[in-house]
Parts: sequence; C-alpha cells; structure tokens
Amino acid sequence: MAYVAVTALSHVGLVREHNEDSLAVGPWTLCATVTQNPQTLVFPLGRPLVVAVADGLGGQPGGEVASALVVRRLSSLGPALDAAEPLGDALDACNREVYAAADGRPDLATMGTTVAGLLVLADSLLAFNVGDSKVYEVTPDGLRQMSVDDSPPPEPGRRTTSAVTQTLGGTRGFSPVSPHLTTRAVSAGKRYLVCSDGLTDPVPDETLGDLLQTYDDGKAAFELWKAAIEAGGPDNITLALVRIGA
Repeated sequence: MAYVAVTALSHVGLVREHNEDSLAVGPWTLCATVTQNPQTLVFPLGRPLVVAVADGLGGQPGGEVASALVVRRLSSLGPALDAAEPLGDALDACNREVYAAADGRPDLATMGTTVAGLLVLADSLLAFNVGDSKVYEVTPDGLRQMSVDDSPPPEPGRRTTSAVTQTLGGTRGFSPVSPHLTTRAVSAGKRYLVCSDGLTDPVPDETLGDLLQTYDDGKAAFELWKAAIEAGGPDNITLALVRIGA
C-alpha cells in the first residue's frame, strides 16, 4: 500500500527564549513547544494530508499565538482540502482568523506568522506558502525550492534577509494575502522538506542537500537540526521531512 511518512521536530534553538514556531502533520499539531526527538508518523496515500510549518513573527507580540492558530485551522480543514482552490480559501481563512484574534487585543496587535507546507493528495501534491518559510523537493542534484520567498533580495554580501513582504496577520489593519501554490505529480520515492528559516538562514542549501542525500527520516531530521545548532542556532528550528513510499 502506498503511504506518506512524515518526520518532524521543533526546537527553540540556542538564542530565543521560547519557541514561536508551530507545525501540523495531518491531525497532529505541535504548537509553540519542543520535541525531544524527531517524531515519525505514517499515513495511507489517498486521503488529503496537510503538512505545514508556521513561524510566528519575531519582534512582534503573539507570534506563538498566530502560528498555533494557523496550524490548528489547517489541521482541522485538511481532510476537506482536495484541490488548489479550497487550499487557497483555507489560507485566506487562516489570515482572517489571525486578524480576528488580534482585534481589540492590544497585547496581540500586529501579531502574525508565515506558513509553508504541502497538501498531499492521491495523485498530486501542492506546495504552498505565505512568507519566507520554505518547501523543497529533495533531488539527486540537491534541493529544489518549490516555495516562493516573500522577502526582498538580501543586501550585497549577505545570503539571507530577515524581512518579509507578506505574512498571515502582522499589520494593524487587515491585509489580504496571495498564497503561492505549486503543483507536482505524486511519485513513490520522492522526498520533501518543509521548514522555518531557523534552519535555512544559518545552514546553506548545499549543506542541507548533502545531509539529505546521506540520511533518511529520523536520522536526517536530527542531522539537519544539529547543523543549525552548530551554526549558532540563532532562531527557532522547525522542520518536517515528507517521503512518499510504496
């Protein structure tokens, strides 16, 4: 029987005081907390499966609240998401929910989050994102980014930027979003990485690709986390490895 194996972890890193990342793997959510070890879940291929990582905006209040709202909403809507249009509608609903939760709450004003993930269907796979969290396809030649960064070009001499141009929530007045959606055919043996920028900012794509060529599932997740920690762990680190099995 064809299946989807998802290995995930979330960690605060070495600098932040608490974790503002959240993730969803089907009905399982992990909100603003930490896994002690990579966790692997296996699902039959066929029913809609959402795998998502949300990175609450640092430097603004309530990042962990916003990220948790988004992954819980995507997790609850997941079984009904069977195409690009309902997925886009779900992301619009997430954006509205973040604004609604902040309305009348000065302690949550301007809270927001990025989101990136995969919707795995019986014969297709949709990558989605709002913000700069990422989705990659793992190929024999390295990583191929499927998400589209909502961020300006980095300054000369820098590899990354912390600025984002589109998020769920994040402003005092409501702002609509235009999610990025990319469709691929489902194929046995394919692997994907969904992650927050706490992994990709400190660790170059080439290093991530090399590790994913060397290791699978739990060991791969551990080695990716270890690489981010050894690079200083400047931000929360959340990742999900998705493998299509037969």
